[in-house]
Amino acid sequence: MFQLCLLGVVFAFCGTTIVRAQVMKAADLEKYAKQKYGDKWLDAAATIGAGVTLDKNQSLTYQQVIEAPGKTKQQLYVALNYWVTATFQDKQAITLNDKEAGCIIVTSSLKGIAEHIGTLNKYAVSITPVIRLDIKDNKVRVTYTVQNYDILTDVSGGWFGLANENKTSLGDSKRKADDKTNANLYDEKWEIAHHYPFVEKDAQKRTCAKALVMTHAYSNAIIDKVEEAIKNGLVGNDDDDW
Repeated sequence: MFQLCLLGVVFAFCGTTIVRAQVMKAADLEKYAKQKYGDKWLDAAATIGAGVTLDKNQSLTYQQVIEAPGKTKQQLYVALNYWVTATFQDKQAITLNDKEAGCIIVTSSLKGIAEHIGTLNKYAVSITPVIRLDIKDNKVRVTYTVQNYDILTDVSGGWFGLANENKTSLGDSKRKADDKTNANLYDEKWEIAHHYPFVEKDAQKRTCAKALVMTHAYSNAIIDKVEEAIKNGLVGNDDDDW
């Protein structure tokens, strides 16, 4: 497990693009999170929340410096550019790729990390982390930032709707869960700072508890994958001896 330190800086980027991130699917991430933190989401979120501090922009930001002795900036850039390109299939996922500056920024989306079924509505929670890789000789700094939970609402997916066999659409005021017309459109954005465990009295307490644990676990998964790419390459035989 890596010791993650929180950074009081948020990095600017142009636009937010929803992409297919292949680091880990939500179902696999949930298994990973349960193995690390248990399946009691409220308790796990309280423990995680007690150990972190939101940055000056009220975002959840983690930073890890990974040492790479003997590897040049160019070697590390090539390895990470290869990993990013292979991992995030949408070309628009890479919002900055500057070889000279040694900086790669990726905006990725992980859908369905938590959900809630209410009386009338059902909503699903996704996150769109900003992943920044700063590269120098012998080391790489990884910064992972999430400010909001992205909420997609199904207006007829609640318990009342599920119980009504002849349910009809309630109109277009909210998106349906299977609406693919605009992958960037969400009904709401919930600021992490305004929800549990950073706010004790939260109407979405249980949902946000799981969302926080999953967000935290995903940061670990990202850093693990970056370190693997730095040390062993994408496929394990990416060295110069060929």
